[in-house]
Amino acid sequence: MRNQENVFETILAPMTGTAVAITEVPDPIFIEKILGDGVAIVPTEGKVVSPVDGTVSKVAETGHIYAVTSDNGVEVVIHVGLETVALNGKCFQIHVKEGDKVKAGDLLADADLEFIKETGRNSITPIVIGSSLEGKELVCEEGEVQAGKTVIMEIKQK
Repeated sequence: MRNQENVFETILAPMTGTAVAITEVPDPIFIEKILGDGVAIVPTEGKVVSPVDGTVSKVAETGHIYAVTSDNGVEVVIHVGLETVALNGKCFQIHVKEGDKVKAGDLLADADLEFIKETGRNSITPIVIGSSLEGKELVCEEGEVQAGKTVIMEIKQK
């Protein structure tokens, strides 16, 4: 059982699949944690759900990036697939807009994973913390995950 001591924020999987280390994403922006630290999910289903209770703070026009700022002020950024911006939204059905209040597990979007693969792109989905982790520790989990149910990250007070 997980140690709940000093937990500031709990982040659930936004997609169903296998959670892997962020350093396994074949893109230097994520490997070098330029956009932030986190994990990635190799998705087996296309549903993208909110990882936290909070407010939708970003929805890319092309549908490939979503950010939800938790009620505790932690921004969680979901980047669906690699190089999917070039698809101009063709494989995404967006269900939210910026400013929407959401609960963990609420549907943000549907992604057509088959279409992403058919276009030769990787559907691996990095999930990074877009806000400062100063004075905090990020604990990441790996393995099989279920959207809106499995804890993939915890932010703890140091």
